[in-house]
Amino acid sequence: MLLDDLLKDVRIKNINSNLYQTHIKDIKISDKDVEEGDIYIALKGSKFNGNDFIQNALSRGAAAVLSEEKFPDARVVQVEDARSAYALISKNFFDRACDKLKIIAVTGTNGKTTIANITTDILRYASGKVGTIGTLGAKIDDEIVDTGLTTPDPYMLHKLFKEMEEKGCEYVVMEASAHALALNKLDGIKFEIGVLTNITEDHLDFFRDMDSYAKAKFKLFEYGKVKLGIICGDDERCREFLIHPHVPCISYGEEHFCDVKAENIKKSFDGSKFQCDYMGEKIDIKTNLVGDYNVQNALASIAICRSLGVPKELVRLGLSCINPVEGRFNIIKTGRSNVVIDYAHTPDGLEKILKTARELSDKPLVTIFGCGGNRDRQKRPIMGEIASRLADDVILTSDNPRFEDPYVIIGEILQGVNKHCDIIENRKRAIEYALKKYTDGQTIVIAGKGAEKYQEIKGKKYPYNDFDVVYDYFRKQLSCVINNESPEDDENIENHGNN
Repeated sequence: MLLDDLLKDVRIKNINSNLYQTHIKDIKISDKDVEEGDIYIALKGSKFNGNDFIQNALSRGAAAVLSEEKFPDARVVQVEDARSAYALISKNFFDRACDKLKIIAVTGTNGKTTIANITTDILRYASGKVGTIGTLGAKIDDEIVDTGLTTPDPYMLHKLFKEMEEKGCEYVVMEASAHALALNKLDGIKFEIGVLTNITEDHLDFFRDMDSYAKAKFKLFEYGKVKLGIICGDDERCREFLIHPHVPCISYGEEHFCDVKAENIKKSFDGSKFQCDYMGEKIDIKTNLVGDYNVQNALASIAICRSLGVPKELVRLGLSCINPVEGRFNIIKTGRSNVVIDYAHTPDGLEKILKTARELSDKPLVTIFGCGGNRDRQKRPIMGEIASRLADDVILTSDNPRFEDPYVIIGEILQGVNKHCDIIENRKRAIEYALKKYTDGQTIVIAGKGAEKYQEIKGKKYPYNDFDVVYDYFRKQLSCVINNESPEDDENIENHGNN
């Protein structure tokens, strides 16, 4: 592709006009990956500055370089914003495929994955092929691609759009993370619909404060980026945005003023029933999704699909047939206890699943959780307080400690705990301990990792999955019963907390 075509819509400050007819083979953001004929984009990160490696990229054969800084080489194009330029040239490199798709973006602290997957399932009933991009990877038909990020970097994102367009997708439903919005990864994409679920504490290791975090979310709804905004009216910060929206918006939630709301809600461990009022139109909904927050998620999906013209009967049918999203309030009924596995890893997320579990059973509630290492430390004691307030018994363990000492993380969670709790750092042992101890109908909530297939420790991802631990425990118990053997005793349990 010619550089002239690649630079369409990019804000350029300085360029050697002879460069426009240069042929570009590929796009690279690491100088070590540059090959003859590539364009190298010098991005500034928290640890490295791509401008420090421009000379190496040129020596490796870069045909052109994009940078925000002036550089004494005719092959360097100076642009206003290198990250925005990266998004735009990725779009151009993959034939502007995103312009041929109807793309729905879902942003917010919690609910993105569930809403994206519910919406995808309903749209499949209505139109066949639908692409999905999010925390669980990208999905085209039945092919799953591991992207590694909730919102992939622009090159991979637009490559996925191209594949989806070539395979006949009409719609793409994607999760838009606050990081992606803050770093301009989504520049150049025109969204059919943008959804804002909620704004609660998360990622304050990256964003200075909650206002900065909220502003990143609101970037999705700047003039010209979306045709329609669908905003949760139950969330305080979302309501603030609704006062002065930049685009046409409708609201959803349980508040009386919402355009799309739920009435006559009935909840159980088997799912939810309610009547949806979609701007005066009534739709009776029965779904396998559990809890108030999943009623909200269902409302968001109804608002999306009806706004796109999906018939209400298809919406109703779709919601009645979908299964819970993997790792989101998944219930395993063991006959001795109800085990709930959920991805909740924020204060708001943990509070919602514990309140939901509490509402659905009059038996004691147990929670097992930890916090991720090298992430927002401020939320650790907050989550400790929430767990000790809402659960009868608390077991603190590891999540993804990354490069931190797991016991340091647990110690910071303990600062918010105001009751006795057990500490079992090994997550597998913690879950096994709970499954062995609580056998009288209690609800055991295992929070933080959901469907993740690994545990990240000191830079390495080890195979691990909460579901596997639960199922393996009961297989082992069954084997012991069959062979008349005694299961192993639990070890390494510490008692902590304030009485």
